[in-house]
Order: sequence, then C-alpha cells, then structure tokens
Amino acid sequence: MRTIAFMNQKGGVGKTTSAVNVAAGLSRLGRRVLLIDMDPQAHATLSLGLPADSEKTTFELLDGTATAADVIVDRDGLAVMPSGLQLAGAEIQLIGAPGREMLLRSALDGVDFEYILIDCPPSIGLLTMNALTVATSVYVPLKTEYLPIQGIDQLKNAVDLIRRRLNPQLAINGVFGTFYDARRNIDRDVMDYIRQVFGDKVLKTAIRSNVALAEAPVNGKTIFEHAPTSHGAEDFAALCQEILDREGAR
Repeated sequence: MRTIAFMNQKGGVGKTTSAVNVAAGLSRLGRRVLLIDMDPQAHATLSLGLPADSEKTTFELLDGTATAADVIVDRDGLAVMPSGLQLAGAEIQLIGAPGREMLLRSALDGVDFEYILIDCPPSIGLLTMNALTVATSVYVPLKTEYLPIQGIDQLKNAVDLIRRRLNPQLAINGVFGTFYDARRNIDRDVMDYIRQVFGDKVLKTAIRSNVALAEAPVNGKTIFEHAPTSHGAEDFAALCQEILDREGAR
C-alpha cells in the first residue's frame, strides 16, 4: 500500500485539484484508491459533489468517535473520507491528545487500499503532521509563479523533521508544476529553478492552465467527468501514469 500526501503550505497552487484528480485517475485505471480530505475547508469533499456537513468526517476519525469504516463513503467507485467544518477546531481540540501526531496512522490501521491519497491543508500544523506521519511519499504541486516557490525550504524542513522523528520512510517523491503556461518566461524560469532545487524529483508532467479544471469542482465533478478531452484531463492522465511508475520503482 502506498500513502501519498499532497502538500504545500501555500494556498491556491492546485493542491486539492491535484489530489482529487489523481485519485480519480488512479481509480479509473482500476486501482483501489482512498482519498482522505484533511483540509478543514473541505474543498476535496465539495469538489466531488459530497456534502461538507456529514455526521462522520475526518474529525470524528481523529478524535476516536468514528472508525475508518464509519467515515468512508463510496463516490462512484472512489472511496472518500470527507472533511467538514468541525475539522477547523482539530488543531486546538486534539493538541493534548496522547500521540497527537499519530492519530491518523492509528485510525487507518487495518485499512486496505492500493493507494491512499491525502489532501493536506495549506499549513504545516497538526493535521499536516498527521498526514506526513502516515505517508510513504509526498508530492508537491508548485504554481509556476514567483511567490509560491518562496516556501520551498520550509516545506522541505518539515518533511525532513517528520522523517527523522516519526516516519523514517517518508520522502518527497515528486514535484510538479501547476497553472503552467509554456509561453510565459516566468513559468519556464520557475520550472528551471524547481529542477535546480529538486533534481530528478521533478516530474515530466506539468499541469497546464485550463479553464475546465476550474469549472469541474463547481459541478462536483472530476476533470475526467467534466471535460474528458480537455488539456486538464490529458495532463492528469499523464501525471497518474508517472506517479504509478515512480511509486512502483520505490
């Protein structure tokens, strides 16, 4: 089983879009996939057309009042653990819990999927730490503009800290550009910089700017459902295959 955390402490970089569509893409390829929404904003949940006010969410999973089986819902063959607004208080409510960084790992004990994908919140707090403690890989979407790349060192330091203290198998296994437009100098320059920092961790696939990717969550659909012939669907299909190749090689 591979557990992948989609992480970036910057908002607006396409993290949720990536988590949702990679989960959907892997499911379309016949993989047994669980998508966990660990973001209190519940954007992954809403993007799939699921309600963000379910009685059983990832918050109840973390506080021990619900099991994984209680929380998982089936969304057209894709297993999803939805989030909700109650998760916003988790950082405070769970701060005194024993082994608070291990709550998600404990809750997922016995869960059996080929791939578990986690949509992390845009911050490096308790929820993200829980995701990193259970993950085998981190994939980092980076918007190909100047400001989104400024937190790279902080992100790398957080992953290194969790690897040293809590999860020796954790590694950044992929970095990819989002909102990419090859016609713009800034996009090409940022990709060059990312390759200098991350080397062969940078994936060949970059997610191009595509209006269909913005439209799909409004309709509660994945890109493959909303616009299957779009550049967005093409890019995420390629990204899924590249992730499969990388994860199989580890």
